[in-house]
Amino acid sequence: MKILVATDKPFAAIAVEGIKKELDKAGIEMILLEKYGEKSKLIEAIADVDGVIVRSDILDAEVLNAAKKLKIAVRAGAGYDNIDLATATANGVCVMNTPGQNSNAVAELVFGMTVMLVRNFYNGTSGTELKGKKLGIHAFGQVGRNVARIAKGFGMEVYAFDPYCPAEAIEAEGVKPITDINEMYSTCQYISLHIPATPETKKSINYNLLKQMPKGAVLINTARKEVIDEEELVKLMEDRADFKYISDIKPDNASVFAEKFEGRYFFTPKKMGAQTAEANINAGIAAAKQSVGFLKEGIDKFKVNK
Repeated sequence: MKILVATDKPFAAIAVEGIKKELDKAGIEMILLEKYGEKSKLIEAIADVDGVIVRSDILDAEVLNAAKKLKIAVRAGAGYDNIDLATATANGVCVMNTPGQNSNAVAELVFGMTVMLVRNFYNGTSGTELKGKKLGIHAFGQVGRNVARIAKGFGMEVYAFDPYCPAEAIEAEGVKPITDINEMYSTCQYISLHIPATPETKKSINYNLLKQMPKGAVLINTARKEVIDEEELVKLMEDRADFKYISDIKPDNASVFAEKFEGRYFFTPKKMGAQTAEANINAGIAAAKQSVGFLKEGIDKFKVNK
């Protein structure tokens, strides 16, 4: 059996070593494809493998249809919108993610960016503190829980909205559950987004929702750019000089922010949430173990498609 590790943005070398070690133990050959650039190279490499591990690499219908022997595809990370689930299901391919492996890295980035913003990018002027401020966590999954843990260390008041998470589970983390999304946005000066990009959530973070946020509002996005209605966010920031936006995902209209909102926004140059050595290792090795478990024993605990 063969498993392709296809990462245009490579894992850390130590993570690749860990993945290979797991596959070697199981008697599975690792095929490594890094910095491949062209989709044709991915199509060629995936044609004769039983499994594939990717990061943000796109497994669309063309790629999946070329993978005649493929049985499992694992996204080393939480989000999996880079994989065509419908085609995978039609082709009998099990798709998994590795939830929780990048969670602390993403949560730490939330506060790395936030502290930088509230301290005015360390430009020598007086900023503000996070202690005593209200933080709303939009979606209380693994990342949201880690954000809550760190926020409590800053002394923030922490709220969460997640219709799929029981209130008791939120309360157990020392967080105040809110069942009305409008109530959370009107209550919290800081909102941290952790929702996936789905048909229901795309462009759901819009003018009418954000305009309810208190004075000095800060929106923090380490989720997906697709959940933001970018045109409406620009309109809101034009209407409210107090509103600020920081994101681990550069919006399509980033040039508008540069032109109009200097000092009120920050975007990482590329998606940085999982860009730590620890997250690299954790997600890569988890993906390898899950691939082996499925191919050898049929274990599909983290399957995300039907």
